[in-house]
Amino acid sequence: TFSYFIRLCLEKILLQCVLQSRNLSGADAINALRPFYFAVHPDFFGQHPKEREVNENSLKRLNGYLENLQKPGFRSFKPTQLTFYVRERERNSSNVQESFGASGFRAVSFTLHTRDLLSTVLDILNSCSLSTEHIQSLNVNSQPHKEGSSTANRPIKWDKTYYSFTGFKDPEEELEQAQRVETTLISWLDDNEASAVKKLKKSLPLRKELERLKFELSHQLQLSDIRWQRSWGIAHRCSQLHSLGRLVQQRPEVLKNVKGRTVVFTDRSGMSAAGHIMLGTMDVHHHWTKIFERLPNYCKLQNRLLFLEDRISQLLGGIQVIYIEELQPLMTLEEYYETLDSFYNKLCDSRLPFHPRSLRGLQMILESDRYAPGLHEFGHFTIPTVCDPATLQWFIFSKAQEARENLKRKEEMMITEKELMDTSTERFSLDRLYKEPSVSSAQMIDCCKRLLEESLPYLQGMHLCISHFYSVLQDGDLCIPWNWK
Repeated sequence: TFSYFIRLCLEKILLQCVLQSRNLSGADAINALRPFYFAVHPDFFGQHPKEREVNENSLKRLNGYLENLQKPGFRSFKPTQLTFYVRERERNSSNVQESFGASGFRAVSFTLHTRDLLSTVLDILNSCSLSTEHIQSLNVNSQPHKEGSSTANRPIKWDKTYYSFTGFKDPEEELEQAQRVETTLISWLDDNEASAVKKLKKSLPLRKELERLKFELSHQLQLSDIRWQRSWGIAHRCSQLHSLGRLVQQRPEVLKNVKGRTVVFTDRSGMSAAGHIMLGTMDVHHHWTKIFERLPNYCKLQNRLLFLEDRISQLLGGIQVIYIEELQPLMTLEEYYETLDSFYNKLCDSRLPFHPRSLRGLQMILESDRYAPGLHEFGHFTIPTVCDPATLQWFIFSKAQEARENLKRKEEMMITEKELMDTSTERFSLDRLYKEPSVSSAQMIDCCKRLLEESLPYLQGMHLCISHFYSVLQDGDLCIPWNWK
Protein backbone atom coordinates (compact mmCIF):
# COMPACT_ATOMS: atom_id res chain seq x y z
CA THR A 1 0.00 0.00 0.00
CA PHE A 2 1.02 3.64 -0.40
CA SER A 3 1.23 4.21 3.39
CA TYR A 4 3.45 1.15 3.74
CA PHE A 5 5.72 2.40 0.94
CA ILE A 6 6.03 5.84 2.57
CA ARG A 7 6.80 4.23 5.92
CA LEU A 8 9.47 1.97 4.41
CA CYS A 9 11.17 4.90 2.65
CA LEU A 10 11.06 6.91 5.85
CA GLU A 11 12.71 4.05 7.74
CA LYS A 12 15.55 3.81 5.21
CA ILE A 13 16.17 7.58 5.23
CA LEU A 14 16.17 7.82 9.02
CA LEU A 15 18.39 4.75 9.41
CA GLN A 16 20.88 6.25 6.95
CA CYS A 17 20.96 9.45 9.01
CA VAL A 18 21.48 7.42 12.17
CA LEU A 19 24.39 5.52 10.65
CA GLN A 20 25.97 8.71 9.36
CA SER A 21 25.67 10.39 12.75
CA ARG A 22 27.24 7.36 14.37
CA ASN A 23 30.13 7.12 11.89
CA LEU A 24 33.57 6.61 13.43
CA SER A 25 36.83 6.12 11.55
CA GLY A 26 39.40 3.47 12.43
CA ALA A 27 41.84 6.14 13.60
CA ASP A 28 39.15 7.71 15.78
CA ALA A 29 38.38 4.30 17.29
CA ILE A 30 42.05 3.79 18.21
CA ASN A 31 42.19 7.25 19.81
CA ALA A 32 38.96 6.65 21.70
CA LEU A 33 40.26 3.34 23.03
CA ARG A 34 43.56 4.76 24.34
CA PRO A 35 42.42 4.58 28.01
CA PHE A 36 41.40 0.96 27.44
CA TYR A 37 44.70 -0.02 25.77
CA PHE A 38 46.58 1.69 28.60
CA ALA A 39 44.61 -0.33 31.17
CA VAL A 40 45.04 -3.76 29.52
CA HIS A 41 48.28 -3.58 27.50
CA PRO A 42 50.31 -6.80 28.07
CA ASP A 43 53.51 -4.82 28.69
CA PHE A 44 52.06 -3.66 32.01
CA PHE A 45 51.59 -7.29 33.12
CA GLY A 46 55.21 -8.36 33.00
CA GLN A 47 55.00 -9.75 36.55
CA HIS A 48 51.89 -11.78 35.68
CA PRO A 49 52.57 -14.16 32.74
CA LYS A 50 49.11 -15.80 32.81
CA GLU A 51 47.22 -12.49 32.79
CA ARG A 52 49.58 -11.09 30.16
CA GLU A 53 48.87 -14.01 27.84
CA VAL A 54 45.09 -13.72 28.35
CA ASN A 55 45.23 -10.01 27.41
CA GLU A 56 47.42 -10.74 24.38
CA ASN A 57 44.93 -13.31 23.08
CA SER A 58 41.92 -11.10 23.78
CA LEU A 59 43.52 -8.12 22.02
CA LYS A 60 44.14 -10.27 18.93
CA ARG A 61 40.47 -11.25 18.83
CA LEU A 62 39.32 -7.69 19.53
CA ASN A 63 41.52 -6.32 16.73
CA GLY A 64 40.03 -8.89 14.36
CA TYR A 65 36.52 -7.81 15.39
CA LEU A 66 37.36 -4.12 14.82
CA GLU A 67 38.98 -4.88 11.44
CA ASN A 68 35.87 -6.75 10.28
CA LEU A 69 33.66 -3.81 11.20
CA GLN A 70 35.71 -1.59 8.89
CA LYS A 71 35.54 -3.90 5.88
CA PRO A 72 33.30 -2.59 3.07
CA GLY A 73 30.05 -4.49 2.88
CA PHE A 74 30.68 -6.38 6.12
CA ARG A 75 27.43 -8.09 7.11
CA SER A 76 28.24 -11.26 9.07
CA PHE A 77 27.51 -10.94 12.76
CA LYS A 78 28.62 -13.16 15.59
CA PRO A 79 28.81 -12.16 19.29
CA THR A 80 32.39 -12.31 20.58
CA GLN A 81 33.09 -12.92 24.26
CA LEU A 82 36.29 -11.39 25.61
CA THR A 83 38.08 -11.42 28.94
CA PHE A 84 40.65 -8.81 29.95
CA TYR A 85 42.65 -8.19 33.07
CA VAL A 86 42.25 -4.46 33.66
CA ARG A 87 44.67 -2.50 35.78
CA GLU A 88 42.61 -1.64 38.82
CA ARG A 89 40.99 1.76 39.20
CA GLU A 90 38.13 2.93 41.38
CA ARG A 91 35.60 0.13 41.57
CA ASN A 92 32.37 1.18 39.95
CA SER A 93 29.15 -0.75 39.90
CA SER A 94 28.80 -2.67 36.70
CA ASN A 95 26.63 -5.37 35.24
CA VAL A 96 29.58 -7.23 33.74
CA GLN A 97 31.26 -10.16 35.40
CA GLU A 98 34.17 -8.85 37.50
CA SER A 99 36.47 -10.41 40.02
CA PHE A 100 39.01 -8.35 41.96
CA GLY A 101 42.37 -9.62 43.16
CA ALA A 102 45.04 -8.24 45.41
CA SER A 103 47.52 -7.80 42.55
CA GLY A 104 46.36 -4.40 41.26
CA PHE A 105 44.05 -5.60 38.46
CA ARG A 106 40.61 -7.09 37.95
CA ALA A 107 39.16 -9.58 35.48
CA VAL A 108 36.42 -8.22 33.21
CA SER A 109 34.37 -10.37 30.83
CA PHE A 110 31.97 -8.96 28.26
CA THR A 111 30.40 -9.85 24.91
CA LEU A 112 30.66 -7.68 21.79
CA HIS A 113 27.62 -7.82 19.52
CA THR A 114 27.59 -4.36 17.94
CA ARG A 115 27.66 -3.70 14.20
CA ASP A 116 29.45 -0.32 14.11
CA LEU A 117 32.72 1.07 15.48
CA LEU A 118 31.21 3.71 17.74
CA SER A 119 28.88 1.33 19.58
CA THR A 120 31.73 -1.16 19.94
CA VAL A 121 34.08 1.46 21.42
CA LEU A 122 31.42 2.62 23.87
CA ASP A 123 30.60 -0.94 24.91
CA ILE A 124 34.29 -1.71 25.56
CA LEU A 125 34.86 1.43 27.64
CA ASN A 126 31.63 1.06 29.61
CA SER A 127 32.26 -2.64 30.27
CA CYS A 128 35.66 -1.80 31.75
CA SER A 129 34.25 1.11 33.79
CA LEU A 130 36.34 3.59 31.81
CA SER A 131 35.26 7.15 30.99
CA THR A 132 33.58 7.89 27.65
CA GLU A 133 33.55 11.66 27.98
CA HIS A 134 36.55 12.11 25.66
CA ILE A 135 34.57 10.60 22.75
CA GLN A 136 32.50 13.79 22.52
CA SER A 137 35.61 15.56 21.19
CA LEU A 138 35.82 13.18 18.20
CA ASN A 139 33.01 15.00 16.33
CA VAL A 140 30.68 12.08 16.82
CA ASN A 141 27.04 12.82 17.64
CA SER A 142 26.41 9.98 20.00
CA GLN A 143 26.19 9.47 23.76
CA PRO A 144 27.19 6.50 25.92
CA HIS A 145 24.63 3.76 26.21
CA LYS A 146 23.05 4.45 29.57
CA GLU A 147 19.75 5.39 31.06
CA GLY A 148 18.74 8.99 30.54
CA SER A 149 20.90 9.52 27.43
CA SER A 150 19.48 11.31 24.44
CA THR A 151 17.37 9.20 22.09
CA ALA A 152 18.16 11.33 19.03
CA ASN A 153 20.71 8.88 17.65
CA ARG A 154 19.07 5.60 18.56
CA PRO A 155 17.93 3.27 15.74
CA ILE A 156 14.21 3.34 15.04
CA LYS A 157 12.30 0.81 17.13
CA TRP A 158 9.26 -0.41 15.23
CA ASP A 159 6.36 -2.29 16.77
CA LYS A 160 6.65 -6.10 16.60
CA THR A 161 3.66 -6.24 14.22
CA TYR A 162 5.69 -4.24 11.68
CA TYR A 163 8.23 -7.09 11.36
CA SER A 164 5.47 -9.71 11.21
CA PHE A 165 3.71 -7.83 8.43
CA THR A 166 6.76 -6.91 6.31
CA GLY A 167 8.76 -10.08 6.85
CA PHE A 168 11.86 -8.07 7.85
CA LYS A 169 14.03 -9.47 10.64
CA ASP A 170 13.71 -7.92 14.07
CA PRO A 171 17.28 -6.86 15.05
CA GLU A 172 16.50 -7.16 18.77
CA GLU A 173 15.22 -10.70 18.29
CA GLU A 174 18.30 -11.59 16.23
CA LEU A 175 20.53 -10.31 18.99
CA GLU A 176 18.69 -12.26 21.69
CA GLN A 177 18.94 -15.46 19.63
CA ALA A 178 22.65 -14.93 18.99
CA GLN A 179 23.29 -14.41 22.70
CA ARG A 180 21.33 -17.55 23.58
CA VAL A 181 23.35 -19.70 21.20
CA GLU A 182 26.50 -20.78 23.01
CA THR A 183 29.54 -21.54 20.89
CA THR A 184 30.29 -25.27 20.80
CA LEU A 185 33.45 -26.96 19.59
CA ILE A 186 31.69 -28.65 16.67
CA SER A 187 29.93 -25.48 15.48
CA TRP A 188 33.12 -23.45 15.78
CA LEU A 189 35.14 -26.02 13.83
CA ASP A 190 32.42 -26.07 11.18
CA ASP A 191 32.73 -22.31 10.77
CA ASN A 192 36.52 -22.01 10.97
CA GLU A 193 38.06 -25.22 9.59
CA ALA A 194 38.27 -23.95 5.99
CA SER A 195 39.96 -20.71 7.04
CA ALA A 196 42.45 -22.58 9.24
CA VAL A 197 43.31 -25.08 6.49
CA LYS A 198 43.91 -22.24 4.01
CA LYS A 199 46.21 -20.37 6.41
CA LEU A 200 48.03 -23.57 7.39
CA LYS A 201 48.77 -24.53 3.76
CA LYS A 202 50.04 -21.01 3.10
CA SER A 203 52.37 -21.22 6.11
CA LEU A 204 53.89 -24.65 5.33
CA PRO A 205 56.86 -23.38 3.26
CA LEU A 206 57.72 -20.87 6.00
CA ARG A 207 57.41 -23.55 8.67
CA LYS A 208 59.96 -25.69 6.80
CA GLU A 209 62.22 -22.67 6.45
CA LEU A 210 61.95 -21.99 10.19
CA GLU A 211 62.93 -25.55 11.07
CA ARG A 212 65.87 -25.41 8.67
CA LEU A 213 67.16 -22.13 10.07
CA LYS A 214 66.71 -23.27 13.65
CA PHE A 215 68.55 -26.55 13.02
CA GLU A 216 71.43 -24.91 11.15
CA LEU A 217 71.99 -22.18 13.76
CA SER A 218 71.69 -24.60 16.68
CA HIS A 219 74.22 -26.92 15.04
CA GLN A 220 76.60 -24.15 13.98
CA LEU A 221 76.63 -22.46 17.41
CA GLN A 222 76.18 -25.74 19.37
CA LEU A 223 73.17 -24.25 21.16
CA SER A 224 71.03 -26.27 23.52
CA ASP A 225 67.82 -24.72 22.13
CA ILE A 226 66.28 -21.68 20.43
CA ARG A 227 62.98 -20.42 21.85
CA TRP A 228 60.54 -17.52 21.66
CA GLN A 229 58.97 -15.78 24.63
CA ARG A 230 55.81 -14.88 22.74
CA SER A 231 53.65 -16.54 20.12
CA TRP A 232 55.02 -14.52 17.19
CA GLY A 233 54.04 -15.63 13.70
CA ILE A 234 56.23 -17.95 11.62
CA ALA A 235 57.37 -15.16 9.28
CA HIS A 236 58.41 -13.03 12.25
CA ARG A 237 60.40 -15.92 13.74
CA CYS A 238 62.16 -16.62 10.45
CA SER A 239 63.13 -12.96 10.25
CA GLN A 240 64.66 -13.12 13.74
CA LEU A 241 66.69 -16.21 12.85
CA HIS A 242 67.89 -14.61 9.62
CA SER A 243 69.03 -11.62 11.67
CA LEU A 244 70.96 -13.88 14.07
CA GLY A 245 72.46 -15.70 11.10
CA ARG A 246 73.76 -12.42 9.65
CA LEU A 247 75.40 -11.58 12.99
CA VAL A 248 77.10 -15.00 12.99
CA GLN A 249 78.55 -14.26 9.54
CA GLN A 250 79.64 -10.71 10.42
CA ARG A 251 81.01 -11.30 13.95
CA PRO A 252 81.69 -15.03 14.45
CA GLU A 253 84.27 -14.31 17.17
CA VAL A 254 81.70 -12.87 19.62
CA LEU A 255 79.67 -16.09 19.62
CA LYS A 256 82.46 -18.38 20.80
CA ASN A 257 80.99 -18.61 24.35
CA VAL A 258 77.44 -19.65 23.47
CA LYS A 259 78.07 -23.40 23.39
CA GLY A 260 75.42 -25.31 25.36
CA ARG A 261 73.31 -22.19 25.94
CA THR A 262 69.66 -21.56 25.10
CA VAL A 263 68.78 -18.46 23.06
CA VAL A 264 65.38 -16.87 23.72
CA PHE A 265 63.94 -14.10 21.52
CA THR A 266 62.19 -11.69 23.88
CA ASP A 267 61.28 -8.03 24.37
CA ARG A 268 64.69 -7.07 25.80
CA SER A 269 68.30 -8.23 25.64
CA GLY A 270 70.32 -9.73 28.49
CA MET A 271 70.56 -12.99 30.38
CA SER A 272 67.47 -14.43 32.02
CA ALA A 273 67.18 -15.66 35.58
CA ALA A 274 67.19 -19.19 34.15
CA GLY A 275 70.57 -18.57 32.51
CA HIS A 276 69.28 -18.20 28.94
CA ILE A 277 70.59 -15.61 26.45
CA MET A 278 67.80 -13.10 25.77
CA LEU A 279 67.85 -11.30 22.42
CA GLY A 280 65.46 -8.34 22.25
CA THR A 281 63.58 -8.41 18.96
CA MET A 282 63.59 -4.60 18.77
CA ASP A 283 67.34 -4.34 19.41
CA VAL A 284 69.97 -4.03 16.68
CA HIS A 285 73.05 -6.24 16.24
CA HIS A 286 75.12 -3.82 18.32
CA HIS A 287 73.03 -4.66 21.41
CA TRP A 288 73.12 -8.41 20.71
CA THR A 289 76.90 -8.26 20.27
CA LYS A 290 77.30 -6.65 23.70
CA ILE A 291 75.30 -9.47 25.31
CA PHE A 292 77.50 -12.14 23.72
CA GLU A 293 80.63 -10.26 24.78
CA ARG A 294 79.39 -10.09 28.38
CA LEU A 295 78.79 -13.84 28.69
CA PRO A 296 81.91 -14.49 30.85
CA ASN A 297 80.72 -11.84 33.35
CA TYR A 298 77.21 -13.28 33.28
CA CYS A 299 78.65 -16.69 34.14
CA LYS A 300 80.37 -15.22 37.21
CA LEU A 301 77.13 -13.57 38.34
CA GLN A 302 75.28 -16.84 37.76
CA ASN A 303 77.70 -18.66 40.07
CA ARG A 304 77.14 -16.03 42.77
CA LEU A 305 73.39 -16.47 42.28
CA LEU A 306 73.64 -20.24 42.75
CA PHE A 307 75.61 -19.66 45.93
CA LEU A 308 72.87 -17.35 47.24
CA GLU A 309 70.20 -19.94 46.49
CA ASP A 310 72.23 -22.51 48.41
CA ARG A 311 72.64 -20.18 51.42
CA ILE A 312 68.89 -19.44 51.51
CA SER A 313 68.20 -23.17 51.32
CA GLN A 314 70.42 -23.81 54.36
CA LEU A 315 68.65 -21.11 56.39
CA LEU A 316 65.24 -22.58 55.52
CA GLY A 317 65.83 -26.19 56.51
CA GLY A 318 67.04 -27.45 53.13
CA ILE A 319 64.09 -26.26 51.01
CA GLN A 320 65.24 -25.78 47.40
CA VAL A 321 64.96 -22.31 45.82
CA ILE A 322 63.94 -22.66 42.17
CA TYR A 323 62.97 -20.41 39.27
CA ILE A 324 60.16 -21.67 36.99
CA GLU A 325 60.19 -19.97 33.60
CA GLU A 326 56.62 -20.88 32.69
CA LEU A 327 55.07 -19.62 35.93
CA GLN A 328 57.22 -16.63 36.84
CA PRO A 329 57.76 -13.31 35.07
CA LEU A 330 60.74 -13.15 32.74
CA MET A 331 63.50 -11.62 34.89
CA THR A 332 67.07 -10.75 34.00
CA LEU A 333 69.90 -12.38 35.89
CA GLU A 334 70.66 -9.05 37.61
CA GLU A 335 67.04 -8.58 38.73
CA TYR A 336 66.81 -12.10 40.10
CA TYR A 337 70.13 -11.76 41.93
CA GLU A 338 68.92 -8.55 43.62
CA THR A 339 65.70 -10.32 44.65
CA LEU A 340 67.63 -13.24 46.16
CA ASP A 341 70.11 -10.95 47.88
CA SER A 342 67.37 -8.86 49.50
CA PHE A 343 65.53 -11.97 50.71
CA TYR A 344 68.76 -13.53 52.01
CA ASN A 345 69.60 -10.44 54.09
CA LYS A 346 66.07 -10.47 55.52
CA LEU A 347 66.46 -14.11 56.57
CA CYS A 348 69.86 -13.45 58.16
CA ASP A 349 68.41 -10.64 60.25
CA SER A 350 65.43 -12.74 61.42
CA ARG A 351 67.41 -15.91 62.29
CA LEU A 352 64.47 -18.28 61.85
CA PRO A 353 64.88 -21.53 63.84
CA PHE A 354 64.53 -24.09 61.03
CA HIS A 355 66.02 -27.50 61.82
CA PRO A 356 68.74 -28.40 59.29
CA ARG A 357 67.45 -30.54 56.39
CA SER A 358 63.94 -30.70 57.94
CA LEU A 359 62.41 -29.37 54.70
CA ARG A 360 64.69 -31.23 52.31
CA GLY A 361 62.87 -32.29 49.14
CA LEU A 362 60.53 -29.29 49.15
CA GLN A 363 60.71 -26.36 46.71
CA MET A 364 59.96 -22.65 46.74
CA ILE A 365 59.93 -19.72 44.31
CA LEU A 366 60.28 -16.04 45.22
CA GLU A 367 57.73 -13.53 43.96
CA SER A 368 58.12 -9.79 44.37
CA ASP A 369 54.49 -8.91 43.60
CA ARG A 370 52.79 -11.03 46.29
CA TYR A 371 52.08 -10.20 49.92
CA ALA A 372 50.99 -13.58 51.29
CA PRO A 373 52.69 -16.97 50.92
CA GLY A 374 50.96 -19.68 48.94
CA LEU A 375 51.21 -23.34 47.92
CA HIS A 376 50.99 -24.18 44.23
CA GLU A 377 49.12 -27.26 42.98
CA PHE A 378 52.49 -28.59 41.76
CA GLY A 379 53.82 -28.57 45.33
CA HIS A 380 56.19 -25.59 45.36
CA PHE A 381 55.74 -22.71 47.81
CA THR A 382 55.29 -19.19 46.42
CA ILE A 383 57.00 -16.90 48.92
CA PRO A 384 56.77 -13.07 48.75
CA THR A 385 60.11 -11.30 49.12
CA VAL A 386 58.43 -8.99 51.67
CA CYS A 387 56.92 -11.86 53.69
CA ASP A 388 57.09 -11.49 57.47
CA PRO A 389 59.58 -14.13 58.78
CA ALA A 390 57.22 -15.41 61.50
CA THR A 391 54.39 -15.79 58.95
CA LEU A 392 56.78 -17.53 56.56
CA GLN A 393 57.88 -20.04 59.20
CA TRP A 394 54.34 -20.86 60.32
CA PHE A 395 53.07 -21.24 56.73
CA ILE A 396 55.87 -23.58 55.60
CA PHE A 397 55.55 -25.78 58.68
CA SER A 398 51.77 -26.03 58.42
CA LYS A 399 51.80 -26.83 54.66
CA ALA A 400 54.89 -29.06 54.45
CA GLN A 401 53.00 -32.35 54.30
CA GLU A 402 50.51 -31.05 51.74
CA ALA A 403 53.43 -29.78 49.66
CA ARG A 404 55.03 -33.23 49.60
CA GLU A 405 51.73 -34.78 48.50
CA ASN A 406 51.35 -32.17 45.73
CA LEU A 407 54.90 -32.84 44.51
CA LYS A 408 54.14 -36.54 44.25
CA ARG A 409 50.84 -35.83 42.48
CA LYS A 410 52.68 -33.54 40.07
CA GLU A 411 54.85 -36.38 38.78
CA GLU A 412 51.79 -38.57 38.21
CA MET A 413 49.93 -35.70 36.56
CA MET A 414 52.78 -34.91 34.16
CA ILE A 415 52.91 -38.55 33.04
CA THR A 416 49.13 -38.66 32.55
CA GLU A 417 49.17 -35.37 30.63
CA LYS A 418 51.87 -36.56 28.23
CA GLU A 419 50.12 -39.90 27.63
CA LEU A 420 46.80 -38.16 26.87
CA MET A 421 48.48 -35.64 24.55
CA ASP A 422 50.25 -38.43 22.65
CA THR A 423 47.02 -40.43 22.39
CA SER A 424 45.04 -37.38 21.21
CA THR A 425 47.68 -36.49 18.63
CA GLU A 426 47.57 -40.01 17.20
CA ARG A 427 43.79 -40.43 17.43
CA PHE A 428 43.00 -37.23 15.52
CA SER A 429 46.09 -37.40 13.23
CA LEU A 430 47.18 -33.99 14.44
CA ASP A 431 50.40 -32.52 13.12
CA ARG A 432 50.95 -30.87 16.50
CA LEU A 433 49.16 -30.59 19.84
CA TYR A 434 50.34 -28.07 22.43
CA LYS A 435 49.00 -25.76 25.13
CA GLU A 436 49.54 -22.20 26.29
CA PRO A 437 51.62 -21.86 29.49
CA SER A 438 48.59 -20.45 31.34
CA VAL A 439 46.72 -23.77 30.88
CA SER A 440 47.45 -26.03 33.84
CA SER A 441 48.14 -29.77 33.61
CA ALA A 442 44.82 -30.53 35.33
CA GLN A 443 42.97 -28.44 32.72
CA MET A 444 44.89 -30.09 29.87
CA ILE A 445 44.09 -33.56 31.19
CA ASP A 446 40.40 -32.74 31.44
CA CYS A 447 40.41 -31.26 27.93
CA CYS A 448 42.12 -34.27 26.32
CA LYS A 449 39.88 -36.78 28.08
CA ARG A 450 36.78 -35.09 26.69
CA LEU A 451 38.30 -34.67 23.22
CA LEU A 452 38.96 -38.41 23.04
CA GLU A 453 35.24 -39.04 23.51
CA GLU A 454 34.46 -37.10 20.31
CA SER A 455 34.74 -37.82 16.61
CA LEU A 456 36.61 -34.86 15.09
CA PRO A 457 37.72 -35.49 11.49
CA TYR A 458 38.24 -31.72 11.12
CA LEU A 459 41.49 -31.94 13.08
CA GLN A 460 43.43 -34.21 10.74
CA GLY A 461 46.81 -32.65 9.90
CA MET A 462 46.09 -29.51 11.96
CA HIS A 463 48.07 -27.68 14.64
CA LEU A 464 45.88 -27.57 17.74
CA CYS A 465 46.58 -25.25 20.67
CA ILE A 466 44.70 -25.62 23.95
CA SER A 467 44.02 -22.13 25.22
CA HIS A 468 41.30 -20.12 26.99
CA PHE A 469 39.56 -18.85 23.84
CA TYR A 470 38.52 -19.83 20.33
CA SER A 471 40.70 -18.33 17.60
CA VAL A 472 42.51 -19.13 14.36
CA LEU A 473 46.10 -17.87 14.43
CA GLN A 474 47.66 -16.17 11.40
CA ASP A 475 49.57 -19.34 10.46
CA GLY A 476 46.54 -21.64 10.68
CA ASP A 477 46.86 -22.97 14.25
CA LEU A 478 43.48 -23.74 15.80
CA CYS A 479 43.08 -22.46 19.36
CA ILE A 480 40.26 -23.86 21.48
CA PRO A 481 39.46 -23.27 25.17
CA TRP A 482 40.39 -26.12 27.49
CA ASN A 483 36.82 -26.12 28.88
CA TRP A 484 35.14 -26.25 25.46
CA LYS A 485 31.50 -27.22 25.30
